Amino acid sequence: MAVIGIINRDKAKIVIEFYVKEKVIKMIEELPEDITVSDVMAELYFRQNVDEGLKELDEGKGISHEEAKKRLSRWLTLKL
Repeated sequence: MAVIGIINRDKAKIVIEFYVKEKVIKMIEELPEDITVSDVMAELYFRQNVDEGLKELDEGKGISHEEAKKRLSRWLTLKL
């Protein structure tokens, strides 16, 4: 039984790695022709952070809209 679990996990890892690779290739193909490596890296970083944020929201780790407004209001009224 344990061997089947390992095989399934390895197979899932391969599928996820393939999906990530295809997703990155598609993203690069959609970018303008005059893009720089720095631009590609910035886009990857941005998308990774958005994906992580969405995952956290799905896991219930986010905050409400009202709480976000409260926090922003405190930041915006700080006197430096």
